[in-house]
Amino acid sequence: MAEYVVDVRWALDGADFKANTYSRAHEIVLDGGITVPGSASPHVVPLPHSVEAALDPEEAYVSALSACHMLWFLDHARRAGYVVERYVDKATGRMSRKDGKMWVSHVVLNPVIAWAAGGPDADAVAVLHHKAHEDCFIANSVLTEVTVSA
Repeated sequence: MAEYVVDVRWALDGADFKANTYSRAHEIVLDGGITVPGSASPHVVPLPHSVEAALDPEEAYVSALSACHMLWFLDHARRAGYVVERYVDKATGRMSRKDGKMWVSHVVLNPVIAWAAGGPDADAVAVLHHKAHEDCFIANSVLTEVTVSA
């Protein structure tokens, strides 16, 4: 089975940690070598202690669901003999409170798909989306057990 490794790096920036004035900015180094700026969401940690232009965990979660669904959708469309010319999704995630805790309660995918001539009808597109959702590793992982190894 595959294993995925990321390096999340943060260091105290000289601010007062105990006073909660430290930056939540960090780096996420992917196993392919790309470094992505990360931060807490400004919705969770107000500016200037978060970085709006950086990837936050909630955005990463929503984008992972969107990208996984898209990749499976493209694969199923190809297998069905269709040609997708463009796929754009402005996915949105909603935070809610459950049992006193915040969680990403709902993610809506909003794909706009451009097909080559002879694209599928609405019913066939719905079937492709259903298959993509069923196969998406991330969607199938929302109940993943999380283990912290110190």
